[in-house]
Amino acid sequence: MSIRHKLQGKLGFGTAPLGNMFRDIPQAEALATVDAAWEQGIRYFDTAPLYGAGLAELRLGEALAKRKREDYVLSTKVGRLILDEIEDPAARDMGEKGGVFEHGLPNKILNDYSADATLRSIEDSLKRLKTDYLDIVYVHDVAQDFYGDQWLAQFEIARTGAFRVLDRLRDEGVIKGWGLGVNRVEALELALDLKEARPDTMLLAGRYTLLDHERALQRLLPAAQQRGVDIVVGGPYSSGILAGGTHFEYQKASPEIIARVERIKAIAQKHGISVKAAALQFALAHPAVAAVIPGASRPERIAEDHAALNQQIPSAFWHEMREQKLVAADAPLPTDKE
Repeated sequence: MSIRHKLQGKLGFGTAPLGNMFRDIPQAEALATVDAAWEQGIRYFDTAPLYGAGLAELRLGEALAKRKREDYVLSTKVGRLILDEIEDPAARDMGEKGGVFEHGLPNKILNDYSADATLRSIEDSLKRLKTDYLDIVYVHDVAQDFYGDQWLAQFEIARTGAFRVLDRLRDEGVIKGWGLGVNRVEALELALDLKEARPDTMLLAGRYTLLDHERALQRLLPAAQQRGVDIVVGGPYSSGILAGGTHFEYQKASPEIIARVERIKAIAQKHGISVKAAALQFALAHPAVAAVIPGASRPERIAEDHAALNQQIPSAFWHEMREQKLVAADAPLPTDKE
């Protein structure tokens, strides 16, 4: 399924923050944030078992239970099973995302990309999400940032396990489509090259943003276009640094990144626009990108995202960004469509 034909808009909602990402979010605030997204017209919601060890799925399921299921698009992920056993969330090995969900549920998380685990993961997610079907299923984090030198071995388990199961479920009509949901370009490039796998949609987080996009431009996005595979951009604010936060790549931003963001801010202020608007509209300017799904944990952030998506950005801003080499010379820009 091409996701762009099912979406009602190009702005979705990434629910990682609802898993108590970086902070302990009250239940009422989390549910109100989903309601705010709905009221702003958002109808695509992305989640994952990893987000707070099932907490984000539970909260999203609770918030969406009062909505008609056919009125929204829902995606979640496989590759992690949430067990009944308890562990210390702060002590989990999460690769480069260490400590991100230390405020989440204490259930043990088991990494498993096999066929059996994929089916079990989907069944568990359906229960947490209080729904009887999923639109899109992504194979989660089968890449270097979680597995280091072992990522290709994990990818091979997914290729012979999760990929084949999801291909079959899509062909049987159980799900509408599937793909990979990762924070690295290489895994998506590898998946697109496979002859036997036929993904529909890829979720790329943090790799097509104002701060990091050159690698994705080289091969991935052209290959996705050629194969008719939609790209959904997650993390358009680079873990928050482009939205006034202090995190980049899930950790405290380096002085170099902070300096680059300050340069972007200065140009944005000069032209009277927000950095959020530039970040969202930059990601959506590439023809391979079907949607962008920023995360939020406060209702007011949703309204900001909606306003940013619709803010008028003068061509002069993009020209200056290109002149200052703050965007790649070959990156499609909104002004290129004029």
